[in-house]
Amino acid sequence: MIRTALACLILSATSAFAMGPWKSDCHGQTACDLGDRSYHVLEPDGWDGETPLPVLMHFHGWSRQGDLVVRHQRIAGHTKLRGVLLVAPNGRHKSWDFWTSDTDDVGFGDDVLADVAKHYPIDSERIYVSGYSYGGAMAWRYACQSVTPIAALMGIAGTIRQTEYCPTAPAEVRHVHGLRDTVMGFPFGLGGDTTHPVALWRAQYDCGDATPKGDWSVEPFLTLSRVEWTSCQQGKVTLDTHPGGHFIPHGWVGRQLDELLGRAPTYP
Repeated sequence: MIRTALACLILSATSAFAMGPWKSDCHGQTACDLGDRSYHVLEPDGWDGETPLPVLMHFHGWSRQGDLVVRHQRIAGHTKLRGVLLVAPNGRHKSWDFWTSDTDDVGFGDDVLADVAKHYPIDSERIYVSGYSYGGAMAWRYACQSVTPIAALMGIAGTIRQTEYCPTAPAEVRHVHGLRDTVMGFPFGLGGDTTHPVALWRAQYDCGDATPKGDWSVEPFLTLSRVEWTSCQQGKVTLDTHPGGHFIPHGWVGRQLDELLGRAPTYP
């Protein structure tokens, strides 16, 4: 398994890149083979071919593949403009096995990042993981069990059970969910508690009280409400909710990347 060498590969990404830049014809919608599986990769606009790249590994939704991710305006449309390398693994049978800790897909995600680090100079302190729907739940599962140091989890409309035990955790968690989601239903807590979707990470980080941060939007037809937990023993948790259903909100991925990268939020 490539996974056993993952930490060394990512932490020494610059030296690994000295082996030579990406010479394969796999890029964008053309998948990169990795054993009996594959993934997609998309470079940001204007990259000089040398500067270490932040990475966003995004798990696609059910019945999709990574080729959609690398041309999705609400995902790739944001990474391309922010100097972020987009990586999109392909799930077996166009799905993910995130239901329990007994899954090969976490190791596959580690293998993908290790393979990417052989060909690109990776900023090891800025590895972000996201996903939508089933892919959102897979991103949670990956953050919960991966050996890769993850700077932030960006979950979209999909979680694992809030009672799960996670042996690992990202440095920061950001999640967005629609209150009227009927596909991956909004996980309300007792008494209709709307902060329950991130209860797992709040408990793991030993967070104190929530801080409402108000509403924000990038399009007039959708307003998101933000709550943050910053008084944690470790980590930070951010939850955005909206009154809609099951979708990736316009501008959400870009805003999270801007904030994580220390940029002024822009759209797109």
